[in-house]
Order: sequence, then structure tokens, then C-alpha cells
Amino acid sequence: MRTFDRYMLSQLTVTFAFFALILVAVYWVNRAISLFDRLISDGQTAWVFLQFTALTLPNVILLVLPVAAFVATLYVTNRVISESEFVVMQSAGMSPYRLVRPALVFGLGVTLVMSILAHVLVPLSRVEIGRMQARVAQDVTAQLLTEGQFLHPADGVTLYIREITERGELRDILLADQSSEKVDVLYLADRALVVRAEEGPQLVMFDGMSQTLRLPDQRLSTVAFKDFSYDLSGFLEEGGIGRPDLRFLPTSELLAASPASRAATGKSRAAFLTEAHSRIAQPFLGLSLAVIGASALLLGGFSRFGVTRQILVAVFAVIALQLLNNLAVDAATTDETMWPTLYMPPIVGLLFALGVLWLAARPALFVRRSADAAPAPEAAP
Repeated sequence: MRTFDRYMLSQLTVTFAFFALILVAVYWVNRAISLFDRLISDGQTAWVFLQFTALTLPNVILLVLPVAAFVATLYVTNRVISESEFVVMQSAGMSPYRLVRPALVFGLGVTLVMSILAHVLVPLSRVEIGRMQARVAQDVTAQLLTEGQFLHPADGVTLYIREITERGELRDILLADQSSEKVDVLYLADRALVVRAEEGPQLVMFDGMSQTLRLPDQRLSTVAFKDFSYDLSGFLEEGGIGRPDLRFLPTSELLAASPASRAATGKSRAAFLTEAHSRIAQPFLGLSLAVIGASALLLGGFSRFGVTRQILVAVFAVIALQLLNNLAVDAATTDETMWPTLYMPPIVGLLFALGVLWLAARPALFVRRSADAAPAPEAAP
């Protein structure tokens, strides 16, 4: 029996690693493409892109592990059934509960890995992503200033810089501000510098002029200046700047939901509890999905026509659990007393698997149903 358990666990682990690698690669590549376009268009280097994509891996792995566990148990259990190995073990006296034990141990291992990701690695990676986003947002030259191109950093604003020197000095500046409904302003300057101030980055232009057109009466006024400051803070992305994100906080702080933390983030107590208990409950979805994948295929016994119906039952059960999880998150977010609903999906999944195993342990139910459905033989004349 122990040899059978080790054999099943090894098959489940290898198959799980394969499917997890495939799913992570597919999901990660899709995320990386959009991230690459955004970062490179903002003037960032390939090294910054690699850092961002590496930091997103823990969250990607956390999302795909339950699905990989479910697919792995389906695949391995289906193969073992098709090769009649389960039939041999059942003939040796092993019950469906005993046959599912390797999947249960495997699911506990997946739960442990997901718990480490949810409580440690994912929050740390999100904190570092926030720091990198803050550095990128503050890098005005890379994000906003590009020489030789007409840029539109905001609606109604056009910026042109002929040259950016190695010392960071901007040469031959054109800045057209048409964001107001009353006036259009055009700034021209020989040179400019980006200066960081308390209120945000400022574009300080030297030796230039401004032309202001009042739209109601079409009056044009021109002013020459030695130096002029223009606020650039409104053009910068706010990612990583400002209030801390709930996802950055440790689980213990989320569970406490202190007034100071709520004031700092601007989030309600319900949002704090939802994030905290989601981290605790989500890993157990890996356990429930692994057990569902193994137990559903035992329903109905061996058939030469395969286990297609059992696989469909397992897939629809997983879809129903995901819908239930979405409803639980919505309920917990709106009402702080509803956080226990976040534990319903894994509990319902385990109860479903237990019910399926109860049916699988009573094959007489299916035999009796088949016998009742069969037509009675005709009497001999």
C-alpha cells in the first residue's frame, strides 16, 4: 500500500510540475507582452522590464497552482483507471477513500506551497513592484521627455524637445497647453531644466516667450521671460505613489485592521478582512480541487467507454466553486461581517468530494439503477 502511495504521489508531482510550468509560462508571457510595450514605450530599459516580470511571477504561480493541481489529478487518475491499476487495487480491498489518499496528501502539499506564496512571497514582491513603479513614475526624463518627437502627455498638451544633452539640459522647447476652455497658451524657450520640488517636478524654461490666446474674444498677448516654471506633476502616473496598497501589507496587519492602517490606505475594515481571509482561504482551494479531480473519476466504476462524464462533472464542479468564490468575495467586500463566506468554496469543494466518494463506495446503487432501467425479458410461449 505504501508503495502504491509513493507511486501515485510521484506521478502526481511530476505531472503537476509539468502543467504548472506550462500554465505559468502561458499566463506570464501574456502579462509580459503588455508590460513590455508599456515600459519600453516609456523609455525604460530591458533590465527594468526583466525585474518587473520576475517580480510578477509569485502572483502568477499562486493563481495557476490550483488549476495545475486539478488538471494533474485528473490526468493521473484517468491514466491509472485506463490501465486498470485502480481496478486491481480495488480488488485487493482498497476503498475509494483509501485510493484518494495520495491525492489528499498531494493537495496538502499544494496548499502549503500556496500558503507560503500568499502570506510571504506575493506581498513582498508587490511591495518591491510598488517601489519600482514609484521610481519609474519619478523618472520624468524617461517617462515624459523624449527628444525629436511631438509628445502628448495629457489631453490638450503638446510637448516638443529638439535635444536633450548629456547633462540633462533640454534645448529648443515648444509646449502648447490647450487644456483650458478659455485660453490656449504656447511656450517657446531656448533651454530648460527639470527641477524636483515639494509639489512635484517642474519644467523651468529660460530665455523664451509665451503666447496666450483668449478664446472668447480671440485676443492674443505675448510675454517674453527670462525664466518660467511649468508644473509637470499632473502628467505623471500615480502608480506606486500615494496611499499604500492593501496587497502590500502583511496578513497580521490586515487581520488587525487598525484605525491607523485604515486611515493610511483609505480602505474600509471589510476590505482589510477580505484581503486577509482570502490569503488564508485561497490555498485550500488547491486541496479541494486536487481531491475533486481524483474522486470524481471514481464515480461509476470502471467502464470501457472511458470517464468522459466523470471529467465533465469535475470540470463543472470547479466552475461552480469559482463562481461561488467570486460571490463570496463580493459579499465580504461590502459587509465586514461576511468574511466567513470566503471559506465556503474550499469547504463546499471538500464536501462535494466526500459525497462523490460516498457514492463511489456504494456501486450497488448504480447496479440497481441499471437493473431497474433494463426492460423485462419476454415470457416464452
